[in-house]
Amino acid sequence: MLLGIDTGGTYTDGVLLDSRQQVIAKAKALTTHQDLVIGIRNCLINLQEHDGKQVHDWQQIRLVSLSTTLATNAVVEGRGCEAGLLLIGGEPAGTLPTQHYAVLQGGHDISGNPQADLNPGEIRATLAQWQGKVDAIAISGYLSVRNPEHELRVRELVGEVLGVPVVCAHELTSSLGFQERTVTAVLNAKLIPVIQALMVSVKTVLREFKIQARLMIVKGDGTLMTEEGAMAKPIETLLSGPASSIVGATALTGAERAIILDMGGTTTDIAVLKDGVPKVNPAGATVGGWLTRVRAAAIFTYGLGGDSYIKIDNKGQVLVGPQRVWPLAMAAGQYPYLVEELQEQLEAVWTVPFAQPADSYIFLKDKTPLTLNEVESAALENLKSGPHTHLTLAKQLGIEPHFLNLQRLVEFGLLVKASVTPTDLLHVRGSYTPGNVSAARLGIKMMAHRLGVSAEEFIDLALHQVTEKLSLALLASMLNYTKGSGHSKGSLQAEIFLDELFAPCPERPLNLSVQVNFPVIAIGAPVKDYLPKVAEKLQCRLIIPEHSEVANAVGAASGWQIETLEALIRHTAQGDFILHSPWERRTFADLTEAKDYARRQFEEAAACSAEKAGVVDYEVMVNFADEHLAGTSYAKGLYLYTKVQAAIIGRPHWLDAD
Repeated sequence: MLLGIDTGGTYTDGVLLDSRQQVIAKAKALTTHQDLVIGIRNCLINLQEHDGKQVHDWQQIRLVSLSTTLATNAVVEGRGCEAGLLLIGGEPAGTLPTQHYAVLQGGHDISGNPQADLNPGEIRATLAQWQGKVDAIAISGYLSVRNPEHELRVRELVGEVLGVPVVCAHELTSSLGFQERTVTAVLNAKLIPVIQALMVSVKTVLREFKIQARLMIVKGDGTLMTEEGAMAKPIETLLSGPASSIVGATALTGAERAIILDMGGTTTDIAVLKDGVPKVNPAGATVGGWLTRVRAAAIFTYGLGGDSYIKIDNKGQVLVGPQRVWPLAMAAGQYPYLVEELQEQLEAVWTVPFAQPADSYIFLKDKTPLTLNEVESAALENLKSGPHTHLTLAKQLGIEPHFLNLQRLVEFGLLVKASVTPTDLLHVRGSYTPGNVSAARLGIKMMAHRLGVSAEEFIDLALHQVTEKLSLALLASMLNYTKGSGHSKGSLQAEIFLDELFAPCPERPLNLSVQVNFPVIAIGAPVKDYLPKVAEKLQCRLIIPEHSEVANAVGAASGWQIETLEALIRHTAQGDFILHSPWERRTFADLTEAKDYARRQFEEAAACSAEKAGVVDYEVMVNFADEHLAGTSYAKGLYLYTKVQAAIIGRPHWLDAD
C-alpha cells in the first residue's frame, strides 16, 4: 500500500492506496500547528478505524508521501530560522529576507572567469561575528551558475567556522538573475527547520504505528523528492499542497484537459491542465511577495475558502474573505460553552466599528515583539484558559465593548478570531454538520439582525457572494492562463460583467453570458455546495470525483519522481567550448566532446538520485538544443551556445520490501 498525507492549514488528510492506486481508506483530522504530531497521529488513527473497524496492516505500506502548505505559509508569514547571507562579488539589488548579510570579494564574469580572488581571512572574520546569531548560512556568488568554485570554497569555510547548515545558490537553480537566486537561497536556508519539524513529526508517528517505508515529499511542480532532498532543498516544497491537488485530481479523473479548482479552508487554488500536465511558471514561483527561482506549477490562488471571514461593511454590503477565521460551528464544537456566550451576545445587540456581531477570540501565543497596552495584556492572559465572545471578554475585563479593540493581536498572530464563515452557512443549511449547528445559527442571526434581514435571506446573500467570487476567480485564472498579462481579479469591468451574468433581467437591453470550454474538476470538501451553481452560470461541465475531499493526499501518493538538471555549453572567442554545469566549469576542444561529457555527468547523477530514492525503473532523457545567430543557417562560426536539459523520470519501487 501507499500512504498519502497532506498537512494543510486547517486539516491533515490521509489516504491509503493499493497497488492499482485505488483508494482503500481515507480520513481527516484537524491540523495541530502547536504540535504537528497530534494532528498526524489523529489522522492515522481515523484512517486505521475506517468504517468503524481496524482493517489495515501497516506493515504492507511501502511508501509514505507528503504534501504540505507549511513552507508556503512560513514564507508568507515571514517565519523560519535566522539565516546569514554571504554575497560574493555583488551587492544586493533589492530587499532581502534577512538582516544578516555581508558582501565578500570574488564572483565571476559571464564566461565563468574570476572577477577577484576570495579572501579567506575576510570570510572567517565575518563568520566569527555571526557565531550564535544565525542557524543556517546561504551563499550566493555573482554568476555562480557560470562557475560555482567560489560558492563551494566558501561552503568549506562555513563548515570549519560555524558548522551550521549551508545552502549554495547555484545548487537551487541554473537560471540567471542574481537577486532572485539570492532570495531563493536565503528562503531555502530559513525553511530548513520548518521542513525538518514536519519530517520529525511524521517519522515520530510512523514509528508509533510501526510503519517502515520510504518517505517522500511533493514539490511545487507536483513531482516527488526524497526526504534527503527535502532537507537540502526545502524551498522546492513551496506550493506543494496546491500542486498535489493537481496530481490528485488528474489521478482521480484521468483528465487530459481541464480546469482544476481546489477549495480548502483558507484559499481556492486554480490551475489549467493541458495534455495531462499543468503549465509550469517559467519565471519561478512568487510567494509572500518574493520572486524565487523555484520550479512550480502555474497556480492562481484566491483568499476564499470554507473558513473565510464573512463581514458586513459600513455600506451594508456582505463581504467574504480574504481573511481566515475559525468557523463558529468548529470553535463551539471544541468549546461548547461558547453557545451560551453567543446567545448573550445576540440579545445584547451591540455594535463597534472594528468587529463583527459574532466575533469571538481564541488564544494562539503570547511571544511577540509588540509592546502591549494594559487591555491587550489582560485580554491575552484571560484567553489562555479558553476562548470567549467579544462581549463576554469585555465583561470579564471590566470594560465597555467599544473599548476592547484587539485587532493588533489578531494581525500579529497572537489571537485568532472565530466568527461566521461559509462553513457556518453549510451547517445551518444541513449539508455539512461536523461542528456545533446552534453556534452557527446564533452567529448568522446576529449578522442578519445587523443587516435588517431574516436569517435565511442573509444566508442567500452570503452564498451568492461565495458563488460570485468563485466564478470571478475561475474567469480571472483563465484570462491569466491564456493572456499571461495578470488581469486584475477585482477589476470594475469584471465585477460589472459578473453582476450582469448572475442577475440577468429581461427588461435590460443587454444580457451577458459566458461559455467555458474546458470541464471544471472541483476538489475539496465544500465544492459540492457551491460549484454546481458556478458551472450553471459559466456553462461548463462540472466533475466532482469520488474522494475529492482528500484529493491532495491522493496526489501525494500518486506522484512520480522527476528531477530536472540544466547545463550550458558556450563557444569562446578562442574556439574552445565551455561547459557550465551544476558542479563545475570545464573547457573542451570540440562540441561533441563537451556534449558527451555532459551526458555522462547527468546519467551518473540520475543513477545516484535513483538509488537514494529507491527507484529501480527510471528513464533519463538528455536533450541538446543548439542556438545559432538569428536569420542564418547552420555554418561554422555562427554557432552561439547549447542548452542542455536532462529529466530523470521514475516511480519509487515501493512494491519491493527493503
